[in-house]
Amino acid sequence: MKRQIPLLIVIILGFIFAIHTFVPHKASADFYDWYQTWIKALSPFMVLLGIMSLFMVNTAKIQRKIPGWQYSVITLLSLIVTGAVGFIWGTQEGTPFMWLFKNVQMPMGATMFSLLAFYIASAAYKAFRARSIEATVLLVAAIIVMLGQVPIGMAISKWIPETSSWILNVPNLAAKRGIGLGVGLGMTATSLKILLGIERTYLGGGD
Repeated sequence: MKRQIPLLIVIILGFIFAIHTFVPHKASADFYDWYQTWIKALSPFMVLLGIMSLFMVNTAKIQRKIPGWQYSVITLLSLIVTGAVGFIWGTQEGTPFMWLFKNVQMPMGATMFSLLAFYIASAAYKAFRARSIEATVLLVAAIIVMLGQVPIGMAISKWIPETSSWILNVPNLAAKRGIGLGVGLGMTATSLKILLGIERTYLGGGD
């Protein structure tokens, strides 16, 4: 029963929402509004469940001294301090919570995004090495597109920005649409497997 009940809930609600999407009706619309109201009411309990899960996972890492367990200590301390500061002084402008957000959270986020630039540059260097015909085409297209986005490209030749726009609007857009179509078909197939009870890994097992 521990697996059958969640499975039935997912299947029944999945078919109800599918019917609501493709066959709109007042009854399904009312049910959808009722469901959204309950989701808002259950959201705090979902947050509490997420916090409990975070504590359980990181506490287990600390107890077992798994490599990198010090980061779990920092994670839990940060959660406790931030939550306590927010509950005691509030989250308005000028409070310690906003000071932590502006002076700790935002700089860390900026640092993470800045580090991505080096990974992107490294990946581009590896991908753009002309070791094959495909890599050579990618290298040439990338150079034209990058030159077309800066004034120096227009200074070299007027056909560079035009070619850059053509690459972005024709082959690049066609590839993006093909990838989007494939993702959509994959999502549809996975959704059908879940609705029909074939895919059950979300229950914690493969049976």
